[in-house]
Amino acid sequence: MLTRLYIQNYALIDSLDISFPGNLVVISGETGAGKSILLGALSLLLGRKADASVLGDPSRNCVVEAEFEDAGEQTILRRVVSPQGRSRSFVNDEPVPLDELKQISATLVDLHSQFDHIMLSSSKYQLSVLDAFAGISDDVAAYRELYGSWCATGRKIAELQALSAKSESDRDYLQYQFDQLDAARLAEGEQEELEAEQNQLANSGEISEQLAVASALFDADDCSIGSQLRALESALDKVARFIPEAGALRERVESARIDLKDVDYELSSLGDKVRFSPERLQEVDDRLALLYDLMRKHSVQSVAELIAVRDDISARLGQGLDMEGQLESLRTEYAALRGKCTAAADALHNARLGAAAKLADELQQSVRSLEMPLALFEVKLDTLAEPGPDGMDEVAFLFSANKGSAPKELSKCASGGELSRIMLCIKALVSRYMGMPTMIFDEIDTGVSGSVAYRMGEMIVSMGEHMQVMAITHLPQVASRGNAHFLVYKDIASDGRTHSAIRRLEGKERELEIARMLSGATITEEALANARSLIDNANL
Repeated sequence: MLTRLYIQNYALIDSLDISFPGNLVVISGETGAGKSILLGALSLLLGRKADASVLGDPSRNCVVEAEFEDAGEQTILRRVVSPQGRSRSFVNDEPVPLDELKQISATLVDLHSQFDHIMLSSSKYQLSVLDAFAGISDDVAAYRELYGSWCATGRKIAELQALSAKSESDRDYLQYQFDQLDAARLAEGEQEELEAEQNQLANSGEISEQLAVASALFDADDCSIGSQLRALESALDKVARFIPEAGALRERVESARIDLKDVDYELSSLGDKVRFSPERLQEVDDRLALLYDLMRKHSVQSVAELIAVRDDISARLGQGLDMEGQLESLRTEYAALRGKCTAAADALHNARLGAAAKLADELQQSVRSLEMPLALFEVKLDTLAEPGPDGMDEVAFLFSANKGSAPKELSKCASGGELSRIMLCIKALVSRYMGMPTMIFDEIDTGVSGSVAYRMGEMIVSMGEHMQVMAITHLPQVASRGNAHFLVYKDIASDGRTHSAIRRLEGKERELEIARMLSGATITEEALANARSLIDNANL
């Protein structure tokens, strides 16, 4: 149940911190006092959209916090709205997404606004009432998860079919590209080797000429490099008899002469390798032209990148071949899920069918107790051709208040006062099956008066025996039945601003408030006596 509500800087509420007892809690107040503001603040905890317009003082945060106690466990919900209009949500002081706050609060409190009877015209709402009465709400949730999987598989099939169709239209071109790259027999590093070979073949004449010049320096009889180095060795050998350091120089010259002898040998080998071949040059030119053309076509700069393109095309072609396998697997899964959905929907249908007449009977009896003795109530089920989000059923609540009139859809035959009574009967009935710890009614007694209001009060009191019920009301017959009575009123603060506030009424104050609800602004002795009588009778 809701044990404490704290509100700061919400519209006309500057600061409010109030505790609530269990059972039936009545809230009253003059029109415009701020009852709807109180509920507006509370609805923030139920996930209502928030913006900066809710701020009373636009320079400060708005904070709404509620403490709930359910089965011995305490849950604290908080919503904070900044001057920029951004909001944050907390559960037990831990930040949570707004959707999570909404889900948790939905298990703790049911807030019925004075316009919620419009929901009675919704087939979806009517179906949720039937499901709660039948005790299959968890089964419905499980079905919706199964249905979601079935729909998701259907979407995957459609997406893959579209991709397959596009892939098929691209396949011929991809195959042509792959065949062209595959036929090229690409090898990483080939381009660099061919470019080097091309450079040699194109300049073979100059290479041979310069190698010949170099070889001639080694081959001259008297003035070859080798002869001159031997002469240098001999001279240094003679000097070494007088200058020992010259011996080391002679050894270095000897080493250089031996190295140059190897150079001479390798020059001869290079010369043997250099052979001008117009045929080979043409082959290299053609191969490079092919590689350059492929690189240009595929907008790459190297053979390694071409190889990557070829492999990617190969993979895409492979994916295209695998799509049919994937589609077949998805179609099998889709058929299996459809079968499960149909079976689950059939089970829901049978449960709903078994509960529909019982629900209609109980609602009919309940509505008749609110001075509609000739009321007729029916729950009609229609079967869909295919499973939908809620199964294979559509439900319609049919109602007639008058003898001789066939029941029709609620939205087409019930007045505002009748809808209020029917909604209360539904809430009273369903609350027993939903295990909702707190239910809040915002003037559900709108459009009724007299003995009907008294009987509605009895029904609300009965609900309050097994749960916390908070009833915002304008009827003294209902207000007098509460275990606790709170008054919402306007107050002028020291700064001259008008604020909405709330306080608990006891004793004489409560008598005066109920007398005001009976007679208006002018409270008469008769109204006070009537108020005391209502309170005394409620306590019997």
